[in-house]
Amino acid sequence: MASRDRPNQTKVKAQHSHAVQPFQASTEVIMKIRELAQHWEQNAAGTLSRTGHVLYLDLESEARLAALIDMYPKRTAEELLGELVAAALEELEASFPYVQGRQVIATDEEGDPLYEDVGPTPRFLSLSRQHLHNLSNATVDTDK
Repeated sequence: MASRDRPNQTKVKAQHSHAVQPFQASTEVIMKIRELAQHWEQNAAGTLSRTGHVLYLDLESEARLAALIDMYPKRTAEELLGELVAAALEELEASFPYVQGRQVIATDEEGDPLYEDVGPTPRFLSLSRQHLHNLSNATVDTDK
């Protein structure tokens, strides 16, 4: 999309590595990617942010994106990238380690204590909710 369509552009430059690592994925990741491909096949679209992002891809990633564009011609590059980022963020959140805190927050069905998570997940979720709230309010304000 042109920058006039998306007033708040953020430039994001990917880190380039001279050594290209072969793509490897666990079965769990492959299943989620399959679900994403099914989503693309159905041509579904979600609510988009008004913030645009400029991405600089390494050549291998650009080639893979071009292949996806050829495979799913009903999807734009921006839609594909947005959905890939969303899927990657879900994977990232799921990969954060649980770090047991000291505070008992509940008990399980057998009466064993369940401790708070003091790892990165609670902070990530809290910050995500905060940013979603701010973005939602900004959208409501601009729609008035």
